[in-house]
Amino acid sequence: MFDSRQYEFADITLETGGRVATGCRGVKYTSKQEKELVYAKGNEPQHIQKGNISYEGEFTLLQSELETLRALGKGSILGLRLDAVIVYGNPSNGDVVIIDKIRGLEFTEDAKEMKQGDMFMEVSLPWICLRIQNQSA
Repeated sequence: MFDSRQYEFADITLETGGRVATGCRGVKYTSKQEKELVYAKGNEPQHIQKGNISYEGEFTLLQSELETLRALGKGSILGLRLDAVIVYGNPSNGDVVIIDKIRGLEFTEDAKEMKQGDMFMEVSLPWICLRIQNQSA
């Protein structure tokens, strides 16, 4: 039987805006490519045609991280263009370290929300970017 340690959230480090985001509560990102079936003779597809690639994601942060980003953007995050680095793994545990580099990231929304009973503010910041590079350290 093969047993391997899985990454846990404590093993993830998000760096953006030139600093480690200690108020990070979640990361999510996707690479997509447009694809379409090509039909010709008959009613079965003959090929899969490929189109544009796009990248999008979302950071879930505490309000303090949002305010730090807003200060960097002189009051708004919507005009910022950043690079981000997400590191998975803990070398002291013997993990293979995975590094994802997010290039040319721009936020598409800037929202706050809190409800009665909330003990802190958590914000979701969707973004798009120019490229996501995946690599092992």
